[in-house]
Amino acid sequence: MVEETGIEGEEDTIEEGVEDRLKAVVKAAFDDAVDYIDSNIAPVRDEAQRYYNGEPFGDEEGGRSQVVLTVVRDTVLAMLPSMLRIFYGMDRPLEFAPTSEKTIDHAEQATMYVRHVFDVDNPGFSLMHAALKDGFIKKTGIFSWGTEEKVTTKDYSFTDLDPIAVQKLAGDPNVAIVEAAQSPTFMLDDATGQQIPLWNLTIRRTSRETRQYVEVLPPEEFIIARNAKSVETAEFVGRRCLKTLSELVDMGYDAEEIQEHGSISTFETNTEAQTRNPALAQFLRTAKNVTDDKSLDRYLYVEVFMRVDLNGDNIAELMKICCIGDNCYPLHWEPADEVKFAVFCPEPEAHMVIGNSIADQVKDLQRIQSHILRKTLDSLASNIDPRTVVVEGQVNIDDALNPETGSIIREAQPGMIRTLDVPFVGQSSMPFLAYFDDVRAARTGISKASQGLDPDVLQSTTQAAVTATMSAAQERLELVARIFAETCLKPLFRGLLREIIQHQNRPRTVRMKDSWVTFDPRVWDAEMDMIVHVGLGNGSIQQKTQLLMTAAQDQEKILSTMGPDNGMVSLKQWRDNKVRILELNGIRDAGKLYAEITPEVMQQIAQKQQQMQQMQQQQNPALVLAQVEAAKIQKDMEIADRKAKLEEEKQRNADDLERDKLDADIALRAAEIQAKYGTQLQVEQIYAMIQRERDAAQIRIQQQRALQPPAPPPERMMQSPPRSR
Repeated sequence: MVEETGIEGEEDTIEEGVEDRLKAVVKAAFDDAVDYIDSNIAPVRDEAQRYYNGEPFGDEEGGRSQVVLTVVRDTVLAMLPSMLRIFYGMDRPLEFAPTSEKTIDHAEQATMYVRHVFDVDNPGFSLMHAALKDGFIKKTGIFSWGTEEKVTTKDYSFTDLDPIAVQKLAGDPNVAIVEAAQSPTFMLDDATGQQIPLWNLTIRRTSRETRQYVEVLPPEEFIIARNAKSVETAEFVGRRCLKTLSELVDMGYDAEEIQEHGSISTFETNTEAQTRNPALAQFLRTAKNVTDDKSLDRYLYVEVFMRVDLNGDNIAELMKICCIGDNCYPLHWEPADEVKFAVFCPEPEAHMVIGNSIADQVKDLQRIQSHILRKTLDSLASNIDPRTVVVEGQVNIDDALNPETGSIIREAQPGMIRTLDVPFVGQSSMPFLAYFDDVRAARTGISKASQGLDPDVLQSTTQAAVTATMSAAQERLELVARIFAETCLKPLFRGLLREIIQHQNRPRTVRMKDSWVTFDPRVWDAEMDMIVHVGLGNGSIQQKTQLLMTAAQDQEKILSTMGPDNGMVSLKQWRDNKVRILELNGIRDAGKLYAEITPEVMQQIAQKQQQMQQMQQQQNPALVLAQVEAAKIQKDMEIADRKAKLEEEKQRNADDLERDKLDADIALRAAEIQAKYGTQLQVEQIYAMIQRERDAAQIRIQQQRALQPPAPPPERMMQSPPRSR
């Protein structure tokens, strides 16, 4: 492959030899990963699929029971509903966490929109079901995601179009006129009275839409380095699949290059795929004989994420490399930001990507229980239809072999024929079957008691024992659910968020429940983390529901006694709690039952409450009487206060008059003494002494007034009537 860059009209190629070196590196890593998957993992997964299908073990004996129990299938099908209920019974099993206070709304929108892309733009439920089932049976459920441009082409036919409409259609860049013919009818021009010809058109409209896709890979297509500890840090991880020449050309590759370097791959005969779908083998044998169309030839297409040093700086960069054929001829490569695979393993091993499956835990039980049941059925068959012992030559063999009830058996002498009685030993085998059921329950958490299928098991058991039994089973399922959320859904949703932010270049309006919401991912933070709300550490649904209902009762009590403006609980908090209870129990459209409480709604509630209080005050006779009494008391107090001030004014005037009289008397007596005796009195000192006495008396009056309690205001004298219950 040659990459060209135009610089001032010159074409520069990549460093000579890089393509060959890349081919060699990818080929070596690819062969090692394929050997690891096909030699170590694939045989175990193939056997697990056979156990799930209930196929014979290969050790059956002719004339004996060959029954095969489906313990693997029963366990997987029993776990799937509980797992799917966890992720589809809750509104938000996973939620994006804001990186700052300003991105709270962005995290809320990202949570809703990414789940919409997964469930609506893609068949989310079917994808999750397939990934869980692959993980339970085949050790790994693999998600892959990306962005593609979806091109839709559709033909439309129009009749009797006027020239203006034809011109508009011809000017549309997304429309191609396939066929045009003049119509036999005409249109009359009102202005000129001339006949204008009409047209019949057939057009082809092409629409292009960029969308994010999610798919679940068949387990045999996924390859990874044998020393990988995680998908994110693996040196080599990718997928291999068969694609037709037409599909590869549609992806933008050159047909001659594909035919030159592509080859018939041994992957076509992969036994793991054929075990899952037995009809695939016949299809692969006959597909090439159906037609000679070269565009339907199938080639091995390999798409890997690999850490490799291409520029010689001794630092391996993550690259996405697309190859063709078993020789891994590179068609295209480019730097990659992340590995776009998420792997679910229900029982992961430490420091390994691929661990154990649920089938690995119970397939030995299927074999053991099948053999026990076979022997039990053989014993029962021998007891019901015992073998016959005859003396050779003394019994008619045709009569002895006749199975008809009541038929005659001819013998030469009495006692020449008898039945070989074999005792039935099935009673002793039944406890062993029950024992292995308990072993399965201990390994997987799936039992009759945990599923509520056997009321006899729990009817005589205490509530604590029943709760312990249910909790033990739920903990195993919750652990698997937590592993699925943390190791698979979390990187999947974060990868989808980055794809949306990078490739959606305009706002999009979608329907969310009962309203239309516009999302603009261009301003979101691509590095938002996710919070997992399922699995261990969150308690059972019943426990959380009971706690939330208790909290709702406390909230209602506070709101009824202290009002909506109590400072502890708001109406919005009460409503959100109610919605949370409904969503926790699987009701996803709880907003239809409790409307959203916005600040405008809170303001309206406060205004209505104030109006109601005013109306109650006007309509309550006791309150009206209390207001009248308060007004009367206030009036009396004002009259008493005016009387007191009047008396005080009179007293003050009397004091002033008495003082003036005293001053005049002092002045007169001083003049008489001076005239009679010739002695001059110190009148100023006498006046000063009298003034001091007056000041002291005034201070005593003010102190007495200060000690008297003030009159209560009318508001405090009003007593509200008792609240009617």
